Amino acid sequence: MNWSRKSLDELEAYYWEVVAPAMDRDGMDPTSDAPTYAWLAEQGWSGIAYALREKHGLTPREFFVDVVGVGDGDSQGYDWGIEDESTIRAFESYLDMLETRRGLAETTLPTRRTHLARFARIYRRLHGEASLLDHLSDRDTEPDEIDRCLRVLDEFGNQLTTDGTKLAYLQTVRAFYDYLVDFRRARYNPVANAAKQFRWEQGQPDNQTMTAAQVRSVYQAAESLEERLLVLGLAGWGLRPNELATLDASQFTLSDDDPHIAFSERKNGPGTVALLYGTEAVRQRIDGLAGDNEWTGAIFPSSRSETGYIARETVNRRFKRLADSAGVRVDGETPTAKLCRRFWYTTYQAAVESMVAQLEGIAADQGSKSAEVVMSNYLSEERRRAFRREAMRTRLAAVFGDEESDSESQTVTRIPTQRSR
Repeated sequence: MNWSRKSLDELEAYYWEVVAPAMDRDGMDPTSDAPTYAWLAEQGWSGIAYALREKHGLTPREFFVDVVGVGDGDSQGYDWGIEDESTIRAFESYLDMLETRRGLAETTLPTRRTHLARFARIYRRLHGEASLLDHLSDRDTEPDEIDRCLRVLDEFGNQLTTDGTKLAYLQTVRAFYDYLVDFRRARYNPVANAAKQFRWEQGQPDNQTMTAAQVRSVYQAAESLEERLLVLGLAGWGLRPNELATLDASQFTLSDDDPHIAFSERKNGPGTVALLYGTEAVRQRIDGLAGDNEWTGAIFPSSRSETGYIARETVNRRFKRLADSAGVRVDGETPTAKLCRRFWYTTYQAAVESMVAQLEGIAADQGSKSAEVVMSNYLSEERRRAFRREAMRTRLAAVFGDEESDSESQTVTRIPTQRSR
């Protein structure tokens, strides 16, 4: 692991994706316990301390508290590092709203909390107090307050490593002030236009992904139904590794008309994931596991885990083993489960673009400005969804093989060739 090449946001992501599950297995609470150097060294992660000190000017403790945001299990016990109770109450009220009304995942809230705490601490250091609410009710003080906040953002520019990280902090702070304005606790947002004052640019996304041929090779390398489902879950359903690891049979609805997976909580809120391919494999997996009297419902059960199912890093480890067996490399490296999951998104985007291309001729015949107009004006949402799913299902069948025979995969939904009357 080349720790020195990782930005702070990448290190933070590594904490939640890899370090936190390991802490949980060792009986620690990753949302309240900062890991010790000795424990990190035991796991082979001692290099993180050197990288934090030499590249980012932080001690591990400062990183885990100020950047990652580990604190007590709930915001009430979090050490904000400021004394102004009204600001702390406003922060906690905002975070409570994100959790209860917007359904943000627990792993997202500590990051937001860290961003707000850092802003308030720097504000206090620069301006002698951290009473962020004092000047927000008087428009006459707006220019001065904007200047005070911009000076805090100047510190973000100096302290944070990448533009992406700086923009993430700014987005959190701006959303907090928007919340105050929306609920009439402030008359203006002092950082509403702050992004215009900086040359921070959102870095180009890492579009590195696996090709259809590579996913097919890994899938064909799988020797068991369990291994095939692992690849299907990532590339065919677009699930996150942790979602895949914790799948339970009760989440599946395998009816022919609308097979899907239901989630009570996801990173972006509750929802369902359509099963466009692989329903027969799921049925076989559940039937095979149901014969075990001790089976609790986990699609990927683990007898060594207290949870009863495998861990997120196990998904990644098993996938990399399959990729190695298949001899698949992406930029010379063994692809991760994340890259396999990204295949789903790039493939779905291509399917949508293909659908739009089919509508271009119809748009021209009707004198419409674009295919998007045809979609929005002449096709119902149900029809649009059916077209998208058919296009995606065709691509998935080309990757995984066309061995399924459920009624949905046999249904052909065609885009109309003329305007509906």
